[in-house]
Amino acid sequence: MRQRLLPSYLRHALYSGVAMALCAPLATLAQDAAQAGTGSASAAPQDTSATADQNNARQLGKIVVTAQTRTQEMQEVPIALQIVTAAQIQQLAATDLSKMSIFVPGLGVDGSQPTQPSYELRGISTSNFGIGTEPAVGVYVDGVYAARSGGALLAFNDIQRIEVLKGPQGTLFGRNAAGGAISIVTNEPSDKLEGHATVRFGNEGEKYVSGLLNLPINKDMALRVSVVDNQSDGWITNQADGKRFGGNDDWGTRIAYRWNITPDTRVLVSWDHERLDQTPRPQIGIVPMSSDVYERPPFPADPTTFLNPLHAPLYNVGVDLAETRTFNGANFVIDHSFSWGSLTATTAWRGFDTYNDMSNDGTNHVVTHLDTANIEHNNSWYQEFKLTGNNDLMDWVSGVSFYSEQARQANQVNTNTDSLDTLALNVAGAPFPPLATITQGLQAFGLPYNFLGDSWREQINNNGNFKAYAAFGDVIWHLNDKLDLTTGLRYTKDDKDFTWYNVPRQAPAYDQTLAALMASGIYAILPTIAQQALTQFSTNVVFPNDVGDRVEASNSWHDFSPRAVLSYKFTPDIMGYGSVTKGYKAGGYNSLEIGSVYAPEKVWNYEFGLKTVFPEYNLLFNTSAYYYKYSNLQSNVLNPNYSGSGVPFYEVSTSDQHAKGVEFETQWFPVDALRLNLTAAYIDATYLRDTSTTGVNLAGQATGEPLWSATAGFDYTWHGVMRGDLEASMQYAYRGATRCNADSGIQGACYSTKAFTIGTSTNRTDARLDWHTPDQKYGVGLYGNNIFNKRYVLGVGNETTTVFGTPYATVTPPRTFGIEFRAGF
Repeated sequence: MRQRLLPSYLRHALYSGVAMALCAPLATLAQDAAQAGTGSASAAPQDTSATADQNNARQLGKIVVTAQTRTQEMQEVPIALQIVTAAQIQQLAATDLSKMSIFVPGLGVDGSQPTQPSYELRGISTSNFGIGTEPAVGVYVDGVYAARSGGALLAFNDIQRIEVLKGPQGTLFGRNAAGGAISIVTNEPSDKLEGHATVRFGNEGEKYVSGLLNLPINKDMALRVSVVDNQSDGWITNQADGKRFGGNDDWGTRIAYRWNITPDTRVLVSWDHERLDQTPRPQIGIVPMSSDVYERPPFPADPTTFLNPLHAPLYNVGVDLAETRTFNGANFVIDHSFSWGSLTATTAWRGFDTYNDMSNDGTNHVVTHLDTANIEHNNSWYQEFKLTGNNDLMDWVSGVSFYSEQARQANQVNTNTDSLDTLALNVAGAPFPPLATITQGLQAFGLPYNFLGDSWREQINNNGNFKAYAAFGDVIWHLNDKLDLTTGLRYTKDDKDFTWYNVPRQAPAYDQTLAALMASGIYAILPTIAQQALTQFSTNVVFPNDVGDRVEASNSWHDFSPRAVLSYKFTPDIMGYGSVTKGYKAGGYNSLEIGSVYAPEKVWNYEFGLKTVFPEYNLLFNTSAYYYKYSNLQSNVLNPNYSGSGVPFYEVSTSDQHAKGVEFETQWFPVDALRLNLTAAYIDATYLRDTSTTGVNLAGQATGEPLWSATAGFDYTWHGVMRGDLEASMQYAYRGATRCNADSGIQGACYSTKAFTIGTSTNRTDARLDWHTPDQKYGVGLYGNNIFNKRYVLGVGNETTTVFGTPYATVTPPRTFGIEFRAGF
């Protein structure tokens, strides 16, 4: 395992605490979402363990959340939300949100590329990872916007809970929460000396270690240090170089310091660091290929001969196939309580560098080689001042915020002159003849000039300088003891400067050969068509537009996002609500489409919901129904004829959509030892306006979102087993079939061959058998994820299909299982 270093005094303190914990009998981390300190203004400890006794079972819905930027119990919040607790994270042995999002119906997180993840809520997502386009689902860590996707999916590290807020959250959370918000809340330093350690060993070389040490310094100060190291070998071998793909190499640490300066004033400072260094997502070629790396596949590709990617060998070749990230983030929070309310000032900085290079042809053949790299650097600052207060008439919150971001991105394509020769052979109307013909003609006369086998790189560089200003207010008016009216409004102004620079192509070996040919005088006597071909190769082929030019854009957008919610308490345990909310996402640019500008996204959401608890039956039941209308939704789509070069590449497309849906959540403790849960979501999402990349009008067609998704499970506990508790748990998740449209095929979302089918319904079952002491200090667990080894083909990549005849596929990983040891004091 690779050694990483912390400052010596912190390393000594942390490792000493871990050692103390592991010297005791094996232990469990508390299966509790609340590890927050007594000084926390954002959360309070609550027992959400599935093994809770009857008294705790009656506390269903008592989890304290900050979904409305104020402290409330979950059942008091008139928003459709789902809570993921620390206990659930541990139960599923999840290392980041993508590993468990399937158990949150309506939420989708694709973490197959952790530096380029995508989030989806209620069918709304933004698949473009370019720095010019904002996400539609906002990710917030301790109230701070996570900015770019490259730093939005980090490994779980000392998490208290995750609040998944469905529907537009722009009034309270900001401009990029049009589809919803994911609020991640970490634990704060507490006044209790404690340490925890977790160690897992699993198949495919899984080795996971996490440790925590909480140190009270005095009655007013505390320090909390945590580390996590997640390593695995991978689940598929790359036949091209023998390396394992699909593994993990991720390490992170978090340090938090709390100081209660006075009884009314608190300071909280935290620092997060993460290093990721692993192989990229495996891209499995599905076209049968010979062992001769210079043999071209049949063209066009014949789907009747496709291989099943679940069983096909992996051949990935690239300049430097890797996915890496270095992330650092710092938060400074100071809050002060007055007799009438409180003031909170939050200052945050986040910075990361990412590199992601992967194969885009799924072969090891020289004549079809293409790999792409996305390289990013990002720094962002966030400042917020927030006032809150309450009286008999109202609860209110108001504030102002400023956000600044500097981002750089390089979109890189790596290929060679042999592959460009293949393109010239395959694509009708290609702007150049094959180089092989010229090379063979020269060598036939004994001339030592070869234009094949030379590397070729093209790259578009982007720079973004973004600023956002906001002012917001939200008031809960207590019209009487049962009826509340919530009114809120946020004003946002976005200023953006963006540049494209299409770098002249880099082919030094080709240029050297061409220069020698010209110097010899032979170039002058070549046929005109050969001279034209060689000249054509002197400029860009993949990105042919505005080569060498710096193109700039500067835009400003502003928006008012209101919300109104009427809620009524029929009884102390039954609340109904209706809401109208608006969401807004800033406009932007396509990183690969030079000069492009896209208007902001806007959504109106209408929703009715019911939140109920029946204490006498230990039953919780929540439900909501909604309708939304979305304008200018930006999507990343594959255009098979990008820029007229014949080379397909991704571009941003905008569409109008609408959807109606129903969601419900049930938790039930029929007896003290048993907990049952069932959550489901139904959505019917269709296009109002869109045109496919092939020119088909998609209006009225489904967007692709499945109609149904659901999860169900149970937890059962036997007491008094070896002086402890034995708990069995199982969770099952279902996601319906993709609803295909006229553009689904070229996008690789719906596909059917004799060998495999894409877009079918999927399901997964996770299970755990866990023993722990009654105080939950010591324990051991056996876990299995996807225990029935259900595997699916997620999609087909068609970037090279129409030029090389080499589509590739991505697949879900196989079953994982292991043993977990826990200790604490």
